[in-house]
Amino acid sequence: MTEPTYDTSVVVIGGGQAGLSTAFYLRRLGLDPGNDFVVLDRGPGAGGAWQFRWEALRLGYAHRVNDLPGMDELGLSFDTADRQAPAKDVVADYYGRYEEHFGLQVVRPADVTSVTPELDGLAVSFTLPGVDGDDEVEEKTVRAPVVVNATGTWGAPFVPYYPGMNSFAGRHLHTAEYRDAEEFRDQAVVVVGGGTSAIGFLMELEGIAKSLVWVSRRPIQFLDSQGLDLEAGASAVALQDAAAREGRALPSIVSTTGVPRSRRIQAGIDRGLLVAHPMFEKIEPTGVRWSNGSFRPADAIIWSTGFRPELRHLAPLKLREKEGGVVVGGGVSWRNPRVFFAGYGPTASTIGANRAGRTIARQVVATLSKLGV
Repeated sequence: MTEPTYDTSVVVIGGGQAGLSTAFYLRRLGLDPGNDFVVLDRGPGAGGAWQFRWEALRLGYAHRVNDLPGMDELGLSFDTADRQAPAKDVVADYYGRYEEHFGLQVVRPADVTSVTPELDGLAVSFTLPGVDGDDEVEEKTVRAPVVVNATGTWGAPFVPYYPGMNSFAGRHLHTAEYRDAEEFRDQAVVVVGGGTSAIGFLMELEGIAKSLVWVSRRPIQFLDSQGLDLEAGASAVALQDAAAREGRALPSIVSTTGVPRSRRIQAGIDRGLLVAHPMFEKIEPTGVRWSNGSFRPADAIIWSTGFRPELRHLAPLKLREKEGGVVVGGGVSWRNPRVFFAGYGPTASTIGANRAGRTIARQVVATLSKLGV
C-alpha cells in the first residue's frame, strides 16, 4: 500500500483568537510552525475579525477581549491596554507581536476556497495575491491528515429578509460594513438588532444623524451589572453546545445572556436614546412601516443582526445537517473525525476559544499519533 503524501501534519484555517490559541498549543506540544502545521488566514494583517471593526470602537465598549495563552510572556494584556486607541489597532498590534514572538508563521492573505476529502487526508485549496501585485491570484493546495477550522463568523454576516427590502431607495449595510458615523451625518437612520453593536452605533450616531430609531426582534434584556462575563454564561454555553451536538443552527449569544447595564449604557437609557421599538413589518422606498400603520423615514438601515459560522469552504466535506448546522462534539466533527472546530458553538471566541485551543491541540496530536503521522 502506498504511503499517503502530506505537505504538513495540520492545517489551521483562520488566524483570529481561536486559530492562534490552537497554534500556540500545537507548538507547545512539539509541532513546528510552518513545517508540522500551517496557519492560513484570509485577513491582510494580524488581528482576526477585529482588524475590520469600525474606527470608533474602543476596548471595553464591546464584549471583553480575552488574552491569548502565553501573552503574558510579552508583557501584554488587554486588561491594561489603551482604552483611548481604536480597538482594531490595539488587537492587531498585540496579535501581530504574539505571532512574531512565538514564530507562528501565519500565511496571509490566504483565502481558503475549499477543503476536499482525499483517500488518506484532506486537501485545502486557497488563493494568494499574485506576485506582480495585480488582480491576478495564485491558487495553491496544501494536503494534511488533519484540519482545524477556526474561521469564526465575520465573513458570514446575517441579514434577515423583510418584505420590501429590494424596494428601499436608501442604503442597506451590515455591522461588517460600518466604518464611521460621519457617513450618516444629517441622515435618518434605522438601527436593527438587540446586541452591543447596535447600541454602539446608536451612541456614535447620536448628534450626527438627523434622526435615529432602534428596532429589535425581541425585547432587550438589560443586566444590572457593569460588564458581561460570558465565561460565566453557563446557560449560553449549554445552548450552544446542545445545538452543535445536534447539528442545529447556533442560537444567538445575546439572546440568552442579555446586555450589561454599564454607566455609559444607563446614561443612554436615561436620556431616551436606548429605547428599542418592536420590529417593523415591511420596508418601503423611503422608510419602514409597522403593523399598526406607523411610519418612519429612513435614508439608511443598519443591520446589526449578527453573523453565522463561516463554513462555505467546508461544503465538499458534506458536514452540514438538514437542521442547518454541523454536528460537533468536543471540538471534532462527528461526520469526519479529521476535521476539528475551534471557535464554533460553545468554543466561540467570546466564550472560551483559549481553552478550546488547548483541548483541540491535544486531540489533534492524539489523532496524528493514531494515524501514525
